[in-house]
Amino acid sequence: MPSGSFSWRLRGGPPQPASVVARSHPVIVFLGPMHIGSFDLASDIFFIAGPCLVEGEEMIHSVAEHLAGVAARHGVALILKGSFKKANRTSGDSFATIGERTALELLAAAGAANGLPTITDIHTEADAELAADYVDVLQIPAFLCRQTELIQAAARTGRAVNIKKGQFAAPEDMRHAVAKARAAGNHRVMLCERGTTFGYHNLVVDMRSLVIMREAGVPVVYDATHSVQLPSVAGVSSGQPQFILPLARAAVATGVDGVFFETHPDPSQALSDAATQLPLEHAENFIAACAGLHRWLRGHNGGSRH
Repeated sequence: MPSGSFSWRLRGGPPQPASVVARSHPVIVFLGPMHIGSFDLASDIFFIAGPCLVEGEEMIHSVAEHLAGVAARHGVALILKGSFKKANRTSGDSFATIGERTALELLAAAGAANGLPTITDIHTEADAELAADYVDVLQIPAFLCRQTELIQAAARTGRAVNIKKGQFAAPEDMRHAVAKARAAGNHRVMLCERGTTFGYHNLVVDMRSLVIMREAGVPVVYDATHSVQLPSVAGVSSGQPQFILPLARAAVATGVDGVFFETHPDPSQALSDAATQLPLEHAENFIAACAGLHRWLRGHNGGSRH
């Protein structure tokens, strides 16, 4: 069963999408509390963080313990992330998994031991059924954001679904992905920005997408580490980690509900995405900077989140 107590609802009724109110431009207002663990996601920024790939028991537990402590010190909600397998590596020779069930069991155990809900990405309908027994949130990878049957399979599990915007996709088109999940009876949906293809082997972040995707009536997350990748350079993905924090600050200032980042005790030794994972020792400063900026802006905007 899932490791965390993930309940995402509106007060006084079943799960519903957020509503849109008209101001100078559409602004999403969440009408009631959305809980993950003991945190109300509607009241503050939240984080999705963890290693790119579950590499072993000691590593995932040490990351979970560290992140749980950081989250507690800064009073933020945090979902523990870890892929149980990587099905979209640049090279077929790249490491993919320590074992699918083994990785899921370790992720669930690390989350449970540290009071953190969990998220993992899926690539097939069978993955959705398997992973739903272990995690609280199922993540649709960016390359698969148009796969109707995959989105609906994830939605039918009853788990919350985080859909990453494809590097090729227009932000306004992501409303169709949301509609697919809702058609399967699931309103617990998030959208995630992770950069747009800019020529070959490069990505650019269009901050307008964060505003546009919110018009779908769902929380929007900014992926701070994948957005700085240089995809598929010389057989592996490289990156520009010096831009992780500056672009995250820009996203928070634009207005997001959550920030996603991958982190590893020693990124140089990571089995996946070594070039862009944030060193675990820097995770606290990163969370503090993003949460601090969000709260400062909220305090100077009449209490509004955006």
